[in-house]
Amino acid sequence: MQLTPTHIGQIIAHARDSAPNECCGLIGGADGLARTIYRTRNLASDPLVTYEAAPEDLFAAQRQMRERGERLIAIYHSHPRSANPEPSATDVRLAYYPSAVYLIVGLGNHEPCVRAFRINEREGWEAIDYQIVD
Repeated sequence: MQLTPTHIGQIIAHARDSAPNECCGLIGGADGLARTIYRTRNLASDPLVTYEAAPEDLFAAQRQMRERGERLIAIYHSHPRSANPEPSATDVRLAYYPSAVYLIVGLGNHEPCVRAFRINEREGWEAIDYQIVD
């Protein structure tokens, strides 16, 4: 997956704006190249430690992706107190889109840490690489 510095900046800004709660959102694009960041509201019952995207935000983002010729390539959320984020057991259990890349933003250090993962409910998770391109 490829993201621009602007995309990374938008995702980190969303994480910071939402802290101490977790943020969540979608990334639309094509052929592994991100085009658009879609912020969604976190409606989880305990947003300090989990996320649940607002259904109306998900539907709106998916509609906009169709209109723009994009598809869902990634889902992101934050772990505000983690320096080196990894998927939690809840993240793995709720990973409904195994074809999507999952990005997690950790805000536990001076500098944010953005890591990418493949998550599969049956197989668990594995860290993967992504590229930042201009």
